Parts: sequence; C-alpha cells; structure tokens
Amino acid sequence: MKPTRSFEHMRRRPDRAAIKDEWVARAVNSPISEQVQTDGRIRRWAKIPEAGERYLRVILLEDGETGHNAFFDRSFREKPS
Repeated sequence: MKPTRSFEHMRRRPDRAAIKDEWVARAVNSPISEQVQTDGRIRRWAKIPEAGERYLRVILLEDGETGHNAFFDRSFREKPS
C-alpha cells in the first residue's frame, strides 16, 4: 500500500500510533467488509483480535492502493451471516 502524506501524518498521532502496519495490511488485503464512498474512496474493515476485538477501518483512495486514513471504528458492527 502506498500512503498519502495525510496517512503518514495520521500515523504519528498518539491515538493512532499503536495501529500496526500488519493490521492495516489485513484490512486492505482481507477485509471483512467494504464500502465505496460517494467520493470514490474505499472503506475496508478488519477485526483485530490483538487489539481487543476492535474493528480497524482503512480508507483507500479511488485506486484501491493508496492509504488515506486508518482508525479503530467504534460504530462498526459485523452483519450476521
């Protein structure tokens, strides 16, 4: 994944510094859910057991390869299968 400058800056914030690269890669490569926003950006989520079963949301640009943001999404709920 190629990061934007915004993504690199965001990773230095104290509340997001604990997000590991491997977790971001998990959300990008093996998401449990995906949505395309109206602006074309792509939201992908992964459940991170190592982080207390929280859900990591990664926002990619329209190309699907460039990371724009990553954070733990407190409002995300898995849909029952």
